[in-house]
Amino acid sequence: MPRTKQFNEKEVLNKAMELFWEKGFHATSMQDLVSHLGINRASLYDTFGGKEALFDSAFAHYRTTSGEKIQEIFHTSATVKEGFQRLFEMAIEEAANDPGRKGCFVVNTTTEMIPGNEKIHQTLIANKENAEKLFAGYVQKGVNNGELSPSINPEEIGLMLFALYNGIRVVAKVDSDAEKLRKVVNSGLSVLD
Repeated sequence: MPRTKQFNEKEVLNKAMELFWEKGFHATSMQDLVSHLGINRASLYDTFGGKEALFDSAFAHYRTTSGEKIQEIFHTSATVKEGFQRLFEMAIEEAANDPGRKGCFVVNTTTEMIPGNEKIHQTLIANKENAEKLFAGYVQKGVNNGELSPSINPEEIGLMLFALYNGIRVVAKVDSDAEKLRKVVNSGLSVLD
């Protein structure tokens, strides 16, 4: 008779995500995972595969939840500019309340694993393209509803705002001064005026 799992897979995945996010893939050992997750090595392998498979699952979980958060902000904002303002403000607040300065898991993974890991590289390319499409589509919505000038190029503005969003996440790891970050954001968002 198969043994029942004595742990919640989603909770364990969340814990693994936090650990990989904080330490990175290479600095996280199997023993770190066993200790942090509170499950034995055999259960970890049986449920998630090895360290790389667990990382892949944790990284996918992060990208999914982050994407859902961004879509929720865009969907619940009265205007496109307000949606972008709320998104950037969330990034600034997260940085201000992150004493460990762990930043963005996607940015961290990019700087740790590229070049050198083709599988992760392809995942990051797909993630970037999806995010750029989301940003550009949101700008297009503003053009379509008359909020933004029809003379702007939604694709170019979406690319720029996505690059700015990631730049804020990187800069905030070094200097999380909210006022400085807001000045950068306000300058960037002026393209929507």
